[in-house]
Amino acid sequence: MYISEIQLAGFRNIQSAGVEFSSGINILYGDNAQGKTNILESIYVCATGRSYRTKIDSQLISFNEKEAHLKAFVVKEKVKDRVDVHIRGDKKKGIAINGIPIKKSVNLFGTLYVVIFSPEDLQLIKNSPIERRRFIDMEMCQLSNVHYYDLQQYYKILKQRNNLLKEIPKKPKLKETVSVWDTQLIEYGKKIIENREKFVKHISNISGKIHGSISENKETLEIHYKPNSIAEEYGKKIKNSLEKDIFYGSTSYGPHKDDIMFCVDSEDVRVYGSQGQQRTAALSAKLAEVEVIKEKTGYYPILLLDDVLSELDEKRQFFLLDRIKETQTIITCTGIEDTIKKYMEKSFIFNVENGKIINEKKQ
Repeated sequence: MYISEIQLAGFRNIQSAGVEFSSGINILYGDNAQGKTNILESIYVCATGRSYRTKIDSQLISFNEKEAHLKAFVVKEKVKDRVDVHIRGDKKKGIAINGIPIKKSVNLFGTLYVVIFSPEDLQLIKNSPIERRRFIDMEMCQLSNVHYYDLQQYYKILKQRNNLLKEIPKKPKLKETVSVWDTQLIEYGKKIIENREKFVKHISNISGKIHGSISENKETLEIHYKPNSIAEEYGKKIKNSLEKDIFYGSTSYGPHKDDIMFCVDSEDVRVYGSQGQQRTAALSAKLAEVEVIKEKTGYYPILLLDDVLSELDEKRQFFLLDRIKETQTIITCTGIEDTIKKYMEKSFIFNVENGKIINEKKQ
C-alpha cells in the first residue's frame, strides 16, 4: 500500500498544490512554518477523517477561505482508490471513497493506513495518560471499526452521565435515572478495557523485540496496561462510587482514566529511565505499530516522520531508516540529514516554501 498523490486546496497555508509521491522514501525539506507538517496532516486526515493536531476542523481551512478540499490516491496491489475530504468550517466534513459519499468517518478506516511519528511522540513516556491512551486507541481504531464504535458510544454516555451528576444536587429525584446510563457505560467500558488489554499485550511483545535490537539485547522492554478498573470489577466500582461521583460531578472509574506503563529491565522508565531510554522505548513502540498493522491487514502503513530524525542520535536514525525499507515513508526536515543522504538517489525530494511544493527530482 502507498499513497501515489495528494491534492490540497485551501488547507492550512497551502492554497493549491498537488504532490506525487514515490512508493519508497519521500523527503520534504524547508524552513520551519513553511507547510511541511501540513502535508503530513492532510494525509492523516485522508486516512482517519480527523487531524492529529486539532479537534477543530475550521482550523484546517486557509485564512480567508470558507472550505478546504483534499484528494488522495491510494494504491493497493495495482488497484487505485480515491479519497475525497471536503472540510466546511463548523459543518460536518464530507468524505467520499471513489466518488461514493460515506456517512461516518469510521467507514474510512481500512482505505489508507498511517502511522505518524513526531518529536512529541518521543515524549510519549513522559506525557500525560491522555496521550498514551490516544497512542493505543488511534491504532486500534484503524484496525477495528468495533473499537471505534465502542469508544464513541462510551464517551457519549460518559458525557451524559457527568451532566446528570452535576444536576442531581439541584434536582435529587434525577438520582433514580443514573442507573440507565450506568448500564450502558458498563457495557461499553468492559469491551474497551478487554480490547485494550489484548492490544497492549500484543504491542508489548513486538516492541520488546524491536527494543532488543536497538539496545543490542542489553535491555528488555515491556509495556503494561494499567486499567483504572479491571473489567470484572468495573460494574461494582461504578455503582459503589455513585455518592462520590455526585459530589464531584464526574465519573471516578472507567477507561477514560486508563494508562499504560513502559518498563525497561522491570523499572518504570518514566520515573527511573534516562532520556535516551525513554526515547528508545517510544521509538520501539511506534515501530511496533507499523508491524501490528502489517500483521493484521497484510499491508505496511504509510509512515509519516515529522521532523523526528533531528531528535534521534545517529545510531537510532540508522536503525529507524533501515527498519522501514519496505514502508512508504514521508519525512519532513529543515535540512537534509547526513543519515538520509545515502537514501537520496532512490527518494523523491521536495522543497517546501511558504506553502509551495517543488519536486526537485523533476527540475
